[in-house]
Amino acid sequence: MGQEAGKGTADDQGFDARLEALERIVQELEQGGLGLEAAIGRYQEGIELLKSCHGTLERTRKRVEELSLEAEGALRPLAHDPDFDGGPAK
Repeated sequence: MGQEAGKGTADDQGFDARLEALERIVQELEQGGLGLEAAIGRYQEGIELLKSCHGTLERTRKRVEELSLEAEGALRPLAHDPDFDGGPAK
């Protein structure tokens, strides 16, 4: 059952699959039925999954920021737009 999370590298799996695998590892460790060697191995695997998930979230956050900046630029009125009155009144 717990062996599924170890198949392939963390980056080969999608974010949701990695997160589910991490949750399974946490449950296994919390249940406490593993021997020391197995628990250490699962803990190490969990740390690798956690790092991978954090990396994915950071890359996604940066991409969202880039897209937001691009959208702001695309939404600006053209310099000589007759429908644009120069902005809000001050």
